[in-house]
Amino acid sequence: MSDNNNPWDNDNEEFAWSEGSRKTKSSLSRRFKIINNNPNNISSYFKYGVFLIVGLWLLSGFYQVQPSEEGVVLRFGKYVYTTDAGLHYHLPTPIEEVINVNVTQERSINLGSADARDYRNNAFTESHMLTGDENIVDINLTVVWKIKDAKNYLFSMRSPDETVSVAAQSVLREIVGQSEMQPIITGDRGKVEDETKAELQRVLDEFNAGIVIVRVKLQKADPPREVVDAFNEVQRAKADMERFKNEAEAYRNEVLPKAKGQAAQIAQDAEAYKAATINKAEGEAKRFASVYAAYKDGKEVTIKKMYLDAMEDVLKKANKVIIDPSQKGNLLPVLSLNSANSAKE
Repeated sequence: MSDNNNPWDNDNEEFAWSEGSRKTKSSLSRRFKIINNNPNNISSYFKYGVFLIVGLWLLSGFYQVQPSEEGVVLRFGKYVYTTDAGLHYHLPTPIEEVINVNVTQERSINLGSADARDYRNNAFTESHMLTGDENIVDINLTVVWKIKDAKNYLFSMRSPDETVSVAAQSVLREIVGQSEMQPIITGDRGKVEDETKAELQRVLDEFNAGIVIVRVKLQKADPPREVVDAFNEVQRAKADMERFKNEAEAYRNEVLPKAKGQAAQIAQDAEAYKAATINKAEGEAKRFASVYAAYKDGKEVTIKKMYLDAMEDVLKKANKVIIDPSQKGNLLPVLSLNSANSAKE
């Protein structure tokens, strides 16, 4: 049997680990002796560690501001100053801290749409507004805005998005309440958008919100769904009325000038007839006066001339030929054209 004892087979644990324990204890003892014999080493390590920690702490004060951002520096939570884009330094935390705010990003808020439910869960009711002529209109409005003052944006309002939404809804209700329904629905939306943008900007400036309104857009302006059929009927009736009015106006423009032309022609014809009748009457009167003057100078001659003229007017209409009996042998027979024409007929 070998005298080498297996420590794992020995029930005495203290004896099993005695050799390893002795070596470990001797190594630790030597190290502690070195440290105890050189107390300056402890202070040197401590100083180096402190310097390293302080250096890293001081270096943590450097920060970068992107071109689209502004850096708001706070000292113990109080605003100190604002920095532009670039590399900057502030006293390390917890003395100072910086908040980077994007001032070029355009943000948008929708009123009367599903997005508005994120704030109050009443998109259906907030989209219905009373107009100045006591009608209800269903409006969907989009407000696009961005930050113009990072300090006021961070510290003047608790919830900027909700503040803009509430202010926009209040201003829009005021503008719509002063307008009639028909212009808002049919096409005069630009006026509502401009007035809403100007008034909303004024309200936010009073709040020192640090926000600039970029644009306001009416996405939808319709009557409520509950009355849309009746409203469409009214619109169709109005369209028919306008169509009939235009047709009547076109007929009037066509008939009236023609009637005026006919009336002017009749008036001109009457004036011409008047002038002709007056001239004829004046001519007859002058002729009678001249005949009367001749009659006064020579009654027999005038009477004979008047007789001959009268007989000429009478006989030229007759179909008879009167021949002087004394000249009967000297006359040639004449074909009667009137008799020939009568026979043909």
